[in-house]
Order: sequence, then structure tokens, then C-alpha cells
Amino acid sequence: MKPEIIERTTGIDDIADKVYFGERLDRQDGWRLYHHPNLTELAMLADVLRWRLNPDPTVTYIVGRNINYTNVCWVRCKFCAFYRVPGHDEGYVLTNDQIFEKIQQMVDLGGIEILLQGGLNPKLKIDWYEELFRAIKERFGAYGVILHALSPAEIIYIAHISRLDMADCIRRLKAAGLDSIPGGGAEILTDRVRNEIAPYKDTAAEWLNCMRVAHRAGIRTTVTMMYGSVDTIEDRIEHLFKVRDLQDETAGFTAFIPWSFQPEGTVLGGQRATAFDYLRTVAVSRLILDNIPHIQASWVTQGPKIAQVALRYGVDDFGSTMMEENVVSSAGCSFKMPVEEIERLIRNAGFTPTRRTTQYQHLPNGVSDGSPLHTAAHR
Repeated sequence: MKPEIIERTTGIDDIADKVYFGERLDRQDGWRLYHHPNLTELAMLADVLRWRLNPDPTVTYIVGRNINYTNVCWVRCKFCAFYRVPGHDEGYVLTNDQIFEKIQQMVDLGGIEILLQGGLNPKLKIDWYEELFRAIKERFGAYGVILHALSPAEIIYIAHISRLDMADCIRRLKAAGLDSIPGGGAEILTDRVRNEIAPYKDTAAEWLNCMRVAHRAGIRTTVTMMYGSVDTIEDRIEHLFKVRDLQDETAGFTAFIPWSFQPEGTVLGGQRATAFDYLRTVAVSRLILDNIPHIQASWVTQGPKIAQVALRYGVDDFGSTMMEENVVSSAGCSFKMPVEEIERLIRNAGFTPTRRTTQYQHLPNGVSDGSPLHTAAHR
């Protein structure tokens, strides 16, 4: 039910007033919310902003497929269990025919979005991507297939090894068929954290600039936050405000996806973040990111029941339905369920499940043949 009144909360009454009257929260507000002990009160406040930004009683999801075109990557991120260094026996690059087969399987099941991502492979320059993107659009354009591809880290590296500036690189990728860019690789947008978990990767400023250039080129993107590795609450708040500042500048982000670090099988190791931490993070994210229209659930890391609970903590999107997922599952986290179960969870939470495009346009619902399409990713 759509909330009409905010119940005042002990300790954060002034923040509740800001939310109720549509005033922006500042960094100190974010710090206080992260340390507020009552999760239910955070849920109430986040739910108010969710309804203000998305007044219809719907929760969206998209039907698509994740394709990891290569696992070869020289960056050696300490939080990643998926990559293989160049020359490794287990390294691969999918052929065009292998990629086409995966896309055809998705199309046959009614899917529309290809989430195409991989490692930073030194053998793949921009002409490889241009050829692939054009071939995908030529073969599957009539089916309305959306190419939600690469990440800022990949694009930055493609521009570097192809000796292009960022604007030219993105312009060429867009001309070849790139429709939108997933927000992977944001991790935490502070260089202290990035230097510890991925010292050879792009800086926070480089990641943000890639997104800035993409938005200016007319390409909309998502944005993620991988928390729970070596980051502090202050790091998370800094990440949120950097994202909000760029959104003020470009209005190019469609959705924000926070997800917890998965330590199993990684060099970094550590402990998995709790469900309480996740719910607190999505609520605070919803309250601070007042200019990003959608918050996406990360049930691939939290499980379906916690994702369902998150629908009352500011989340309004259940993510992408995928037929495979390799990156998060490599770290020992693998949740899968049928589309029908996604819709049941949404309905039981009091919402109407609604299919969407990458740009959040609503589509007709239903997989009538009962095909075993599974969800498993969130970018």
C-alpha cells in the first residue's frame, strides 16, 4: 500500500522531515542513517522515496542473457575468481558462432537483452568489438535484441590499446550497435579501496569520466556498488555522493545496483556481508540517490527472499533474467529460479510484476510455454 504519512523516528526525526518535504540529504545524514539501529525505520523512509519516484505499484524485471565473451584478463583484481591471465590454459574467447548460438537460445525464449561482458583481454582491440556488434545487430536486430555491453573498465582499456580517446572509442562502439553500458567495475569509487582490491584497474575519476562521456554521447548506463570488501561506511557514502553528483550533471544513469562482495575463491578472501547490511545499504542508497529513478535488487548475492524483503526498502526492480552467470558464481554464490517464481515473489510482496526494456519501458508479461528461463545476474 502506498504510504501517505511518515511516522517520526527516534534519533533521525530531522532526516525524516527532509525526506517527507523533499529536501536533499547530505553526507552527515548518510552517515547517521548507516549507523541508525532500526532497519524498519530506514525501510519506511526509503519506501516513501520509492513511491515518489515510481508511483505505480509495479516491480519490473527484464528477460535476457549474460554472455561472458572472454575470461582472459591481465588486471588480477583480488575480489574476482572468474578471470584467467593471458596464456592460461583455461582462458577463452568465444567465437562469433558461439555467441550467436547463445543469443538465439535467448531469443527463442522471448529474451531481449544481451549483457555482454568479459575481461581486459590484450588481444581484443576495437575492431574486434565493432565486427561483433555489427554482426549481432545484423542477425538479431529484427528481434529487437538490446546490446547492453562492456563496462567502463573494458571501454577504457579498449580505447587505450586501440590508441583512441574516450569519446572516439564510445562513438565507434555506439555506431557499431552498442545500446547501453552496464555499471560494472564501479566497486567502491574511492581510490583507497580501489588501490587495495584492484591496483591495476582504472581510478575512480577514470570510471566516472567514462560514464560522463557515454552519457554525453546519448548512451544511458546503470551504476553498481560492490561493498563489503575493505570499504568503510565513509567509503560507501563517498561512492553514493560521487554517483549522485554525476547524475546531477548528466542524468544518464537509469538504475543503481548495490551488491555485496563474494569472498569465496578470491585472493582477497574475507567474510560475506550480512542480509542486514544489504537491506541497510539499499535503503540508504535509495534515500541519497534521489535523482536516480530505479534501485535494482541483487538477489543473485542475497537470495530471493531477501530480495523480496528489499522491495520494501526502496527497491523497485528485480533485475535481469539470465540463462547463465559466470562471474559471481565463480566466487561460490549461485542462486537460480524460474521466471514464474520471480513473478510470484513480486506479487506476494504486494506488487505487480512487469517486464521492461533496458531503458525501463514496460512490456507485455508472460512466458506462456513454461520454459526454464533462469535469473542469475544484476548488471
